[in-house]
Amino acid sequence: MSTPTAALGAWQGFTDQLAPGVDEAVVDVRGHPARVWSKGHGEPLAWLAGPLGVPRWTPFLDRLADHRRVVVPSLPGFPGASDYEHLDNVADWVTATLDLLDAAGVEGADLAGHSIGGSLAAEVAAFSRGSVRRLVLVSPYGLYDDERPPKNLWAMRSGPANMAMSRDRARIEAQVAVPEGGDEVEWPIEMQRAVVAGARMFWPLCDLGLGKRLHRVTAPTLVVWGEEDAALDGRYAERFADGISGPVTVARVAGAGHLVDLDAPDALADRIEGFLAG
Repeated sequence: MSTPTAALGAWQGFTDQLAPGVDEAVVDVRGHPARVWSKGHGEPLAWLAGPLGVPRWTPFLDRLADHRRVVVPSLPGFPGASDYEHLDNVADWVTATLDLLDAAGVEGADLAGHSIGGSLAAEVAAFSRGSVRRLVLVSPYGLYDDERPPKNLWAMRSGPANMAMSRDRARIEAQVAVPEGGDEVEWPIEMQRAVVAGARMFWPLCDLGLGKRLHRVTAPTLVVWGEEDAALDGRYAERFADGISGPVTVARVAGAGHLVDLDAPDALADRIEGFLAG
């Protein structure tokens, strides 16, 4: 991976505080720099994060890194990546994600994604089957049902949005807090950019037309849902499973809301590790 030296926002320079033991690189994605964090050894597993991005390395990622080399590239507009304003439609976002995976050296590897990242992971598997070996979708957005519409997190104030995402708002507040030595002004702006980037993708109905393409997903797939997800009804798990052509396993995680990786890191890691080892 290349390591351009261009500055990339409020996160840069705090890797030691945010992610001890994690390697950092910055890759060029068609002229737009993006941070890539990685940790562990063995076969690579790429992780595309959810609505918060990855402002901090988490216990969940540490658990995955016990058995795999976990590679976490930052999606456009999210902490650690540059502008998203050149991305106007689904094809643009999918192309940018494919380019990012390629630049991070994980195209063709196992791919896991959560929420926003889960939607893009599914799109990658549908548009470019050879880019994904095995697929893990954790509470992915991308489908729409009139009877149980998804919560539009990007149209909500932070308080209600946080309540919809996690059983414990303190977990979210800790994840997005300004790091030691961080810029008290720039850091909140960095986090707000993630909200705007998500809105650019999913406004207004959180429906990207993914249902029309799910049949093209042939990679073995694990679909995981938190049993207390207040953002996406758990029955969307079956909608995803029914639409995917390849072999699908559906798993539920007790005691977890939409942010399964924050609410139940060990249980989620267990589900993923068991699937990938099978």
